[in-house]
Amino acid sequence: MQIRTPDYVAILLENGSETYPFSSSVKSNDISVDISLVDELLHIDLTADRTPVKYVKLRWNFSDAEKRNESVKVYGDVWERGYGDLEWRGIVPDRMMPWVCAVSNGSDQNRDYNGRYTECFGVKTGPNAMCMWQYDPAGLTLWLDVRCGGAGVILQNRTLAVCDVLFGSYRDVSAFDALKAYYKTLCDDPLTVDHKVYGTNNWYYAYGETSHQEILTDTELLMDACGELQNRPYIVLDDGWQKNPCDGPWDVLREGKFFDMKALANEMCEMGARPGIWIRLLSDQRFEVTDQCSEMRSRCNDFSLDASHPDTLKYVADLITMICDWGYTLIKHDFSTYDMVGVWGGERSGELAKDGWSFYNRNKTTAEIMLDFYRVIYNTSKGRAIVLGCNVIGHLAAGLVHLNRTGDDTSGRDWARVRKYGVNALAFRMLHHEAFFLADADCIGIMGEIDWNMNREWMTAVAYSGTPMFVSPKPGVMSEAERQELKEAYRVNSIQTDTLVPLDWMENVIPEKWLLNGKETHFNWYEKI
Repeated sequence: MQIRTPDYVAILLENGSETYPFSSSVKSNDISVDISLVDELLHIDLTADRTPVKYVKLRWNFSDAEKRNESVKVYGDVWERGYGDLEWRGIVPDRMMPWVCAVSNGSDQNRDYNGRYTECFGVKTGPNAMCMWQYDPAGLTLWLDVRCGGAGVILQNRTLAVCDVLFGSYRDVSAFDALKAYYKTLCDDPLTVDHKVYGTNNWYYAYGETSHQEILTDTELLMDACGELQNRPYIVLDDGWQKNPCDGPWDVLREGKFFDMKALANEMCEMGARPGIWIRLLSDQRFEVTDQCSEMRSRCNDFSLDASHPDTLKYVADLITMICDWGYTLIKHDFSTYDMVGVWGGERSGELAKDGWSFYNRNKTTAEIMLDFYRVIYNTSKGRAIVLGCNVIGHLAAGLVHLNRTGDDTSGRDWARVRKYGVNALAFRMLHHEAFFLADADCIGIMGEIDWNMNREWMTAVAYSGTPMFVSPKPGVMSEAERQELKEAYRVNSIQTDTLVPLDWMENVIPEKWLLNGKETHFNWYEKI
């Protein structure tokens, strides 16, 4: 299907909706929707004054030539991280697919790609709306969620550049290669890093129980494995360094465990590693950053700060400056989607935010508020640290984070969780890798509770994927043979020149068949009986 203007446009307000046959400018009271098609890009503007607007909906009815009459499967993206829910399915008309959907015939397991046809439908990165698609046998629908939280946005006579829509058609190539090429057309300015990113994150063995000295032990273990490599690894200090577990304030350290964060970063550097740190910027569960009555507090939950409030953004900028001044050169910020809208992305396949509340700034959309938050972090740290987003909206964070955690948490204890979330994210979110950012499918947790044969499979897949690899190795639990295998995995991933492509991903949400550097390879994700 070639991109064209839609057949119908609907405007959904808080008190009802109106649908119109397509016109380049649709007007209703103080609202107008303007649509233009230039150079294969469909641009949508929304102007409104005092009337709260919730959604704009575009509908394309397929012509006979546009209908797919052969057997097809439909791929749909998700809001933020994958939760084991990235998949190809048959046509499900009510299925909401955030950001991008694709329709393809055949199977990537058949490596004769003659006759393959993949169509892609999506929006460019950095839109000012939360965008989602529906695909049915008769047509294609695009929902543009312009709400402020769960309420209609009040634009105050402002024109909102809602999004840019881009279609793609790919023949005689695999669905994976088609989508990989398509995603690269959606982001004009992905962030790059002048070195390959890999290393250690202590979460999946420490789980928040750590100390200054234990981090130095972790650094020693990391450098024992990577000290001979030209590319220096990162050691990322996860939750547990601050006063309260998984919560602010962040300028007060955990008593008896951490004493001087700048000194710790310097010691990690002196040992040869690049220091990184984790932070949850919007969390204030114990009311130690602001009081309960502060305008900075979220209106959708009791545990976080409102990202639309200017004082919150200043607070975030001050924290990022503090961390950079300490000398940390990788900042992993976490939980922001959950803290902003009160739900995990995997809980809401349709509209992300629940109805009935708004951000402090009612005049901006949720997407605009998220973009502002990401920009503050990036602009404050620019030139001093690279940014790893975790629980961010990838389609909005593209160009504002260097790395993105693309799946929900793996585990150092539960192999089924590694398999469900890690493998699924690795397979499907490699589509984002180097198109939007570097795609981090999460860690290999090594604490002696997951069979090494299983962890070796996961470690090998990530190491040879060409994507960043972070490992959580507990000191003292690995045999000498296992340490040598980890050392080799670090060596491979430190240069990231290999390629790994899923083959059975259209039939299996946890692919077992892959192409490793062009050779078919089988991974065993299941315990041996």
